Amino acid sequence: MNMLPKPESRTESRYDILFEPIKIGPVTAPNRFYQVPHASGMTNALPRIRAKFRETKAEGGWGVICTGACSIDLSSDDAPLPMATMWDDNDIKAHAMMTDAVHRHGALAGVELWHGGASVMNRQTRVAPLSPSGIPWMATHVGFMGNLRPKTMDKQDIRDVLRWQAEGARKARIAGFDIVYVYAGMGYLGYEFLLPEYNHRIDEYGGSLENRVRFVREMIEVTKDAVGKDCGVALRVSLEELRAKAGRNQASEAHELIELLSDIPDLFDVKMDSSPTDCSPSRFTGEGSHEPVIDFVKKLTKKPVVGVGRFTSPDAMVSQIKRGVLDIIGGARPSIADPFLPNKIRENRIEEIRECIGCNICISSWHDGVPVRCTQNPTVGEEWRRGWHPENPGKAGVAERVLVIGGGPAGLEAALTLGRRGHHVTLADKGTAFGGRLTFEKTLPGLSAWNRVVDYRLGRLREMTNVEMYLESDLGVDEIIDLAPDHVLVATGARWTKFLYSSMEIPVGKLAHERVFTPDDIAAGRMPEGPTLVFDFDNYYMGGVITEHLASKGVPVTYVTPAGQASAWTIMTNELPLIARALTSRNVAVRTLEMVSAFDGETVTLANIFTGQKTELQCRNVVISGLRLPRAELFEAMNARRADLEAAGIKSFELVGDALAPGALAHAVHSGHRAAQELGLGPQPFRRDAPIVEFEPSYWSDRGNA
Repeated sequence: MNMLPKPESRTESRYDILFEPIKIGPVTAPNRFYQVPHASGMTNALPRIRAKFRETKAEGGWGVICTGACSIDLSSDDAPLPMATMWDDNDIKAHAMMTDAVHRHGALAGVELWHGGASVMNRQTRVAPLSPSGIPWMATHVGFMGNLRPKTMDKQDIRDVLRWQAEGARKARIAGFDIVYVYAGMGYLGYEFLLPEYNHRIDEYGGSLENRVRFVREMIEVTKDAVGKDCGVALRVSLEELRAKAGRNQASEAHELIELLSDIPDLFDVKMDSSPTDCSPSRFTGEGSHEPVIDFVKKLTKKPVVGVGRFTSPDAMVSQIKRGVLDIIGGARPSIADPFLPNKIRENRIEEIRECIGCNICISSWHDGVPVRCTQNPTVGEEWRRGWHPENPGKAGVAERVLVIGGGPAGLEAALTLGRRGHHVTLADKGTAFGGRLTFEKTLPGLSAWNRVVDYRLGRLREMTNVEMYLESDLGVDEIIDLAPDHVLVATGARWTKFLYSSMEIPVGKLAHERVFTPDDIAAGRMPEGPTLVFDFDNYYMGGVITEHLASKGVPVTYVTPAGQASAWTIMTNELPLIARALTSRNVAVRTLEMVSAFDGETVTLANIFTGQKTELQCRNVVISGLRLPRAELFEAMNARRADLEAAGIKSFELVGDALAPGALAHAVHSGHRAAQELGLGPQPFRRDAPIVEFEPSYWSDRGNA
């Protein structure tokens, strides 16, 4: 269960420190790469998908692989959001699939035992939530809203939670976990005891910091009593709010907390307090952003410390260790984007790292209640159900000649995967640079890191002798027939339109005026002059970032949306509050729940989406960020000459990416990968997972002792 991989002979590297084993209580991690607990959308209902997803990271060299939040009791129920449970023997069996898979590669397995306290609504179990003092989390995001308020915990409730934690730890040990967590972060129960805003108690669990820490201390102690001889016990704790509170004997309450608990857990896993700061998008935050909050922890404890910061640079990782910030490099998003990141560093293949772009589409998966997805890594979540591997797409039975038209994200991914499968690939783009939509979007405020999607793929394609790439190649049907490939993938992207929006919540009509713009116009260098209104019903990043872009050029901008907030969907990617701050900092007026209904070049007419009440604003230009439609003209022309294509020996042609169905970058990359995997084969099997039900479900009469 705690096997170390055999050492490999290799030349000395400045990154060797990253591959040193490190003790975590009674167990030893084989290196300093630690996949911290993170949501994956893979619950106990998807045990095979979950096991293969995490096994791939262990195969790629991550020394510790952890679960996401794993409930210890039915009073910690996050449904319908995906969550794991450690309640009964079926759960043990489901988790054992993951621990067995991870151990096959010499990695340790960690479980994040979790009680959500007042931050869960127990919608499914209908048990009253628990809170130190009955203070609820009253979220503004509808997905987290509820109207059941928590019960104030009495002493018996505290004893019950301690018992559930101990029993969960024992089950975790049976399931094969090597590290067991106590969770005191992100607004959950342990965190609620630590913060005076949640904890108003006047008994020994409230008041002074020493008292507020008592519950967390006891959670650690019962966990160590249950499994401490066999498993490392980790404390995951948020420090952002506590660091902002002055301490009595130390610089802050965060300092005093670590000092009080310094010798008790085997590992400190330190983090921020909320998703927008803990998993901040690259649009607003760079690599290693947690350091100013957590940099003191190692000074106050001799136990190993793990933390995150969207680390993708091995030099940044080494710096964190050598400067005494962290002992262990935590990764959540980088481990998703490149499960083989550690092995690539070990083998000095730095240029092959598929760097996380910080778009946070992975986090949106959890909010959507589905298995994780990634812009950079289209195979994530598909390891078991489609049999995809991030580094090895498998060799084609027959090497064929494939023409890929369009060098955007979908076309680049298709060409790369086809090349890796052994096909002879020609990639053609009519532009002067590869990248498609990203050739413009990478220039917008905060989006430069997103071009890693292009850079990674171009770097790998240029190494391939079976791939040829051509720019300024505007191909028509005749040119395609002359080339006579075996297959054609058409990845010609999508265009923004001038459609308006209806109270039926669908695009309707078009706004016809010479001073109506789309993002495509701005990408082409056509900039509005004078007061401008941006009308956004796309609701993702484009409307907000175009607004920022115009404001940065000195254009007076008003932002209008029929949604309740600017860039409303970005609540799913942790960007929403940061976008609001960015627009405010640029003096942008934001108007919500309104639609554009008319524009004459001087005045725009707005209508409230619910009441129809109209308002007029003076402006000279309107930019619409709304409906995108495929650029499918070439495909339609090919379809009209299908017989000619077949006569030229072309076996198939199909649309991929935005040309098939416009979406986020992640959708385009996934579409390109799938088309390359299935080329010539047709749709491949999609395996449907199912829960482990070896034991007959029974009444849970004594919770925690099932």
